[in-house]
Amino acid sequence: MPFFDTLQAATAAERAHVFDAPIIRDAMAGRVTRHQYIAFLTQAYHHVKHTVPLLMACGARLPERYNALRHAIAHYIEEEIGHEEWILNDIAAAGGDAAAARASQPDAAAELMVAYAYDTIARNNPVGFFGMVQVLEGTSIALATQAAKVIAQSLGLPPAAFSYLTSHGSLDISHMKFFSDLMNALDDPADQDAVLHVARMMYRLYGDVFRSLPAYEESVAA
Repeated sequence: MPFFDTLQAATAAERAHVFDAPIIRDAMAGRVTRHQYIAFLTQAYHHVKHTVPLLMACGARLPERYNALRHAIAHYIEEEIGHEEWILNDIAAAGGDAAAARASQPDAAAELMVAYAYDTIARNNPVGFFGMVQVLEGTSIALATQAAKVIAQSLGLPPAAFSYLTSHGSLDISHMKFFSDLMNALDDPADQDAVLHVARMMYRLYGDVFRSLPAYEESVAA
């Protein structure tokens, strides 16, 4: 079995920790508030702003035999740079305070997810970082575009409030084919194990980011 298929199959249980988060189930059913959406975007800002620095750090630590992965990282950087500003623009378009979001501190769950990614690169096998790529892009493909449609309909927000979700949903479809080819080219069992381990951890950590967001009932009451 190609390694990408193994990666998908072996992380099914952990992936459910993201997809079964109450806020995701509620949002996909149209039970969402503007407060929840802005809270989601704020935490997204706090991890997306690290995407390019993490890619740079990973590329700097990759062994020479992974020159193809370095080229892939350069491609990802070109695609991802500046996306945190899209999120701030979405917050403003949704009626939130973009400056306050920029100045805020991340919730513990988002901070731990980012810290784990840096730790993987600095202390463990940097190839493992691609487990985080698998989690974020795979989740985006599965949820982002449809979530944007449902939330827009529920809240009556303009398209300008959804540039992050709508663009990532479509961008990450092309990214995932690129990513699957990269993963299928990995032939070192230690590197494959590192990617699988990080993907499992990241699904748990990313799921915790969603589970840390305000619940629908709590948000309505506020």
